[in-house]
Amino acid sequence: MIGQRNRAGYGLVLPVVLVLFAGYFVFSAVQGEYGVLRRVELEAEKDMLTAELALLEAEAAKMRDRTRRLSDDFLDLDLLDERARAVLGVARLDEIIVE
Repeated sequence: MIGQRNRAGYGLVLPVVLVLFAGYFVFSAVQGEYGVLRRVELEAEKDMLTAELALLEAEAAKMRDRTRRLSDDFLDLDLLDERARAVLGVARLDEIIVE
C-alpha cells in the first residue's frame, strides 16, 4: 500500500513539470525580451522615430534651400535683405514700423 501511494505521486509529477515548462515558454513568448509585447513596443518606437526623421529631413531641406539662396552662386537679394534686417535690427528710411 505504501508503494502504491509513492507511485501515484510520481505519476502526477511529470504532467505538473510539463505544465510549468509550457507556462514558462508561453510567458516568455508574450512578455519576454523578444516577446509579442516587446515587438509592439518596438513598432511604436519605430513609427515615432520615422515621423521625427521626416520632420528633420524637411527642416534640413529648408536649411539647404536657404543656404543655396544665400550662396555666392545664387544670391536672393530679398532673403539677404530680410536676414540683414533681422540680425542688425534696422529699417530703411521710407518704411513705417508698426509694433
